[in-house]
Amino acid sequence: MARHEGGAAAAYQASKGAVRLLSKTAAVEYARQGVRINSVHPGVIATPMIQDLLDDQGDQGDQQPDIQRTLMRRAGRADEVAPAILFLACDDSSFVTGTELVVEGGLTAH
Repeated sequence: MARHEGGAAAAYQASKGAVRLLSKTAAVEYARQGVRINSVHPGVIATPMIQDLLDDQGDQGDQQPDIQRTLMRRAGRADEVAPAILFLACDDSSFVTGTELVVEGGLTAH
């Protein structure tokens, strides 16, 4: 959800869509060989990529539209995305393949 200047938004969004479709296609192709393929889709996560949405102290910019659209009214943290990735990497998700795990504070719920 980060802002991109000079047409970069189209390339960024296209690459996100490509990851979704390639992951699903690969899951279909390799499931019978026991290979599980899923994708993780974080929303607004407090990283250097969204630094312009955070205030000078690195706190949440509660008034920023990208953050306001999340149900939790804050950016996520990397340590909130990592457990989702670990779940997909462990045996607890042995029957999960071809799925998109969205970790975005409820951004797409409304």
